[in-house]
Amino acid sequence: MRKFLLIALMLFVPCFAAEINAVNQPVTMPQNIMFADCTKIFTVNKEKLFYLTLASLSANRFLIDEVQTSNGYVIFTVNHNKYLATIAGVDNANAILKITPCNNVYNFPPGILINTFKYIDLNLNSDIKG
Repeated sequence: MRKFLLIALMLFVPCFAAEINAVNQPVTMPQNIMFADCTKIFTVNKEKLFYLTLASLSANRFLIDEVQTSNGYVIFTVNHNKYLATIAGVDNANAILKITPCNNVYNFPPGILINTFKYIDLNLNSDIKG
């Protein structure tokens, strides 16, 4: 019985240590981001992309500081850094979203872009209800 308990203990202790180590690591480390990775074209009109961007920023729990609907931009804060999300229409069926840091330092976590773009991609076909 003691051998069984000793073997079971030896099997589970490394699992707990690995789990604790993973919790202490940040989700994404800041990296140098290329400007081309900060833009993405979506197959929706400008207005719908604007609302999807607001929903994405809110769902990712980013702090929205300023919203300018007439010019199509949103300023938001993540980890004490401000970012500018600019929405522009390409044509009637396509719009472009550009997310750039306000301080022009492109060393930030790529998860900001990835999570925002992924949320919009997943909700492109959803209805916007006002």
